[in-house]
Amino acid sequence: MHESDDQLGATAPQEPVTANKTGKRRFRLRPRTVIAAVVIVTTAVVTTGWLTNWGRLETESPADVRAAAADDGKNVSGPVDCRKEKCIALTFDAGPGKYTPRLLDILKAEKVPATFFLLGRKHIDTYPELVRRIADEKHEVASHTWTHRRLTDLSTEEVREELKRTNDAIEELTGKKPTLMRPPQGRTDDDVNEVSRELGLSEILWTVTAKDYKTNDSDLIEERVLEQAGRDGIILLHDIYRGTVPAVPGIIDKLKAEGYTFVTVPQLFAPGVPEPGTIYR
Repeated sequence: MHESDDQLGATAPQEPVTANKTGKRRFRLRPRTVIAAVVIVTTAVVTTGWLTNWGRLETESPADVRAAAADDGKNVSGPVDCRKEKCIALTFDAGPGKYTPRLLDILKAEKVPATFFLLGRKHIDTYPELVRRIADEKHEVASHTWTHRRLTDLSTEEVREELKRTNDAIEELTGKKPTLMRPPQGRTDDDVNEVSRELGLSEILWTVTAKDYKTNDSDLIEERVLEQAGRDGIILLHDIYRGTVPAVPGIIDKLKAEGYTFVTVPQLFAPGVPEPGTIYR
């Protein structure tokens, strides 16, 4: 399945899922799952919503990467030092689409850089001029796979095809191969990690979601983002829904007023660099 311009449907983002090195899945329990599982897990697990024998998602944060880079004596080469500034990253999934030009106009007027995790089928191949514009306007162009299939349901070769095909299409249009990808629904495992490593892709999840695939209420989308925003935050939005883009000016204005500086995802990690095959949020 893939994301359409109208609705993500069954492919909408869920809680991120990974598997450990033995192939066992880690997953976050939703409330109804916790209730159903109470006979086999401890009270502590029910309280936290996580299976303790599998643990939390193995992810790293931007601060972790920056700290490691500082130990290596590296310096920030970009315009913003997120070790000192209160940084936050706007990211947009599953485009480009018919609302993307308006979004780019807003970002240009506000002088805000963003990161776009682009979808291949019916998006990159339908709006190649927008892919070029995103890159030309100095936003970060990244991968959201070709068809938005759950990578954890695919064979290793199918995962490789989903990612490589998108990489190749982006490189052909922009002249630059992406270094970041976001797995559909945040679902990843050891096979996905390994293929991502082979293709030079870091896996970027999120810390803030407005669940804009469930509502076209722009005020609600704005409110949800502002409630969850924090330093080093990675905001997940979709530029394929009619309620999302109108929410962006308010999000930008209010977060700027709170002292935030907007950066791309790579800038959030500088002077460090995300490692291919590693999961970040």
